[in-house]
Amino acid sequence: MRFGISTHLFHDQRLTRDHLAQIAAHGFEAVEVFATRTHFDYHDAAAIKELGGWLKDTGLALHGIHAPIVESMDAAGKWGPAISNAVTDTAKRQAAVREADTALNIARELGAGVFVVHLGTPTAQGGENSRTAAFRSVEDICRLAEPIDIRVALELMPNPLSDASQLVAMLAFLMGDVADQIETVAEHLVTTHVHDNGGKKDDHLVPFHGRINWDMALMTMQKVGYDGTYMMELANLSTPAEVLQKAQSARKRFEKLLTF
Repeated sequence: MRFGISTHLFHDQRLTRDHLAQIAAHGFEAVEVFATRTHFDYHDAAAIKELGGWLKDTGLALHGIHAPIVESMDAAGKWGPAISNAVTDTAKRQAAVREADTALNIARELGAGVFVVHLGTPTAQGGENSRTAAFRSVEDICRLAEPIDIRVALELMPNPLSDASQLVAMLAFLMGDVADQIETVAEHLVTTHVHDNGGKKDDHLVPFHGRINWDMALMTMQKVGYDGTYMMELANLSTPAEVLQKAQSARKRFEKLLTF
């Protein structure tokens, strides 16, 4: 059992060594890097090499890479143009797959366990979410990931492609009862994105700061035999330092609950 933090916490900033040092200083062992070029330029081989040095310096394991979903994000957290793998326009879909392949260069150079992929775009943002196009993209991405021995994990997104019946990854409380969803995907559960919410939208709150029943959720994780990484994907709703302090406290509560 291992705990990590996604660089989603710093998504509106250029990723630096200091960000990783902050994660390590709060007792976390692993990190997932969000591949957005304004955050981390996965097109830049020198940046990937530098990331490897940061990981070595801080002692963090690169657990996973989050596939690109947007071209950019500004300081206010506003998305630039979406990168969608679920559009019927073949050229645009293939461009999204190429971006995923480029992000996989991080794993080719540094190694990683999982490659987290969203299908399409959130319904609230509009845009096309074609099931057929998404499945073609998943097949393409899996073929690209197989030779480098990285597992592809499909993650929840609030659109019709990404409900409990479609995805094989950890599902958030807003899609239904967490314990039920864990049992649904138990055989295919390869990683987690751990965060809380108020039951209405994907808030990315620190665990125990929303409405999820974590006692029941973690008991179910034990029941299905999950012993992998608990990766917290948190929003910066105050300051990263404050969020990390809360995450450190949540981790201690998780460890206590998981010892029973």
